[in-house]
Amino acid sequence: MKIAFQMDPILGVDINADSSFRLAEEAQARGHELFYYGPDMLAYDEGRITARGHWMQVQRVAGAPAVLGEEVVVDLSDMDVVWLRQDPPFDMHYITSTHLLDRLKGKALVVNDPFWVRNFPEKLLVLDFPDLTPPTMIARDLQTIKEFRARHGDVILKPLYGNGGAGVFRLTEEDRNLSSLHELFTGFSREPLIMQKYLPAVTAGDKRVILVDGEPVGAINRVPAAGEVRSNMHVGGRPEKIALSDRDREICARIGPVLREHGQIFVGIDVIGDYLTEINVTSPTGIQELERFDGVNIAAKVWDAIEAKLA
Repeated sequence: MKIAFQMDPILGVDINADSSFRLAEEAQARGHELFYYGPDMLAYDEGRITARGHWMQVQRVAGAPAVLGEEVVVDLSDMDVVWLRQDPPFDMHYITSTHLLDRLKGKALVVNDPFWVRNFPEKLLVLDFPDLTPPTMIARDLQTIKEFRARHGDVILKPLYGNGGAGVFRLTEEDRNLSSLHELFTGFSREPLIMQKYLPAVTAGDKRVILVDGEPVGAINRVPAAGEVRSNMHVGGRPEKIALSDRDREICARIGPVLREHGQIFVGIDVIGDYLTEINVTSPTGIQELERFDGVNIAAKVWDAIEAKLA
């Protein structure tokens, strides 16, 4: 097959951590041809959806993860699979790319389905499962935010469309910085904020559970660094081996069918204690860590699911 990856710069990835690299590596091992382009190179051109990029071969060589061919323009409808794999922010640039990739429907399989990526933002899809999530509020109005904090005392405040742990703050009842943080966030963005009740269980780790076509295939535990409230590996969280709990399986049984029905083949959910906090559909990570801990080829499971859909 011909496989295109819309992703952040391939030559800068960590070969031992990047999930897009691992997916490309597994595809290449299966004999598929790989094409790479950055999201800025996606275009609508007189009825065609095109991309300016490079045919490539990936290699597990630190500092040189891919060998790129000459720059060419391709019609993405000639591809069998197009991967939507650039990292957030989930802004209008990102949303526009989902609209363009939508136009490949019936011509190429886009993973994850861009229509539902656009309509399933990570911190909003969880609102469909209020009994699985901690108390949550989404608002821009400062008084509404203050009242939520007054009800729950110890809370987490973060940008609604942020990623990688950026801009995440824990605010206890004694903290006097809420108004200043609100002023800071609303000064550079028109987006609402999300606030959730703080879950003390996060000190033991924030579990990333990976689902393939709606089925859980394993989990890693991300433990915050000393003095940190954030467990994201981008900010120093330590990955640990962990098994799926009965509660994890209960959560996956509830959300899995929704993900499968809406073309979300590769998804990573975040679970703290007994609570679901995010459903990551844009560019989930964790494949390589899980493969090392469990000895299971997760990338192969993803490609098995894709090849079954194409068949």
